[in-house]
Amino acid sequence: MSRKPPRGEYIETDTGNKVARKATLVGTQNIMLGGKTVIQQEVMIRGDLIRSLPSSSSSGGGPPSNTAVAIGRYCFLSRGCCLRPPGRLYKGVFTYMPLRMGDHVFVGQGTVVQAASIGSHVHIGAQVVVGEFAIIKDYVRILDGSVVAPNTVIPSFSIVAGQPAKVIGEVPEGGHEAFELRDLYKTVGNNPQPAPS
Repeated sequence: MSRKPPRGEYIETDTGNKVARKATLVGTQNIMLGGKTVIQQEVMIRGDLIRSLPSSSSSGGGPPSNTAVAIGRYCFLSRGCCLRPPGRLYKGVFTYMPLRMGDHVFVGQGTVVQAASIGSHVHIGAQVVVGEFAIIKDYVRILDGSVVAPNTVIPSFSIVAGQPAKVIGEVPEGGHEAFELRDLYKTVGNNPQPAPS
C-alpha cells in the first residue's frame, strides 16, 4: 500500500502562483495569472464573465480574446476578496469587458474589485469597493473602507480614502519600496518562510 503525500493548503503552479484550495476561480480558462501571485482562501475570481459580442459576418480577424481577468506578477489577493470584470451595454447587447491588473498589487480582505484596469504597485485596503470601469494608475494606495465610484480615474502616486473616494494625499518620495510584494509572497504557501525583520 502506497502512501499519498499530504495535501497542502495551497496549489503551487509551475510559474510560482500559490492558489488556496478553498479559493473559487470560475471560468479558469479565461483567467491569466502572471506568476508568483498569491490567492488566499475564500477569494472569488469571475472568469466566466467574458465579452460576448454579437457575431458579425464581416469580421476578418482571428478568434476574439476571451481573457476576462488578467493578473500580473507578485499580486496578493487577501481572504474573501472578489475580482469581477465590469459589464455594460455595447451595441445593444450587455457584455463584460476585461479586468486588467498590473504587478505588485495587494488587494485587502473583503474587497470587491470591478475596475477596468489597475496599474502596478497598488495597495487596495480591506473592505474597499472599486466600482465598474474605474482606472487606478501606478503607485496608488487606497485606504480601508473606501468606495471608488464607477468610471473614476485615480492618478499615479495618490493616497485615496472616503465614500466616495477622493485623493487625500500623495505617496511620499522614497515610499515606493512599501509596494514591493516579493517578501510577502515568500511568507505564504505550503512551505512558508518567516517574514524578514
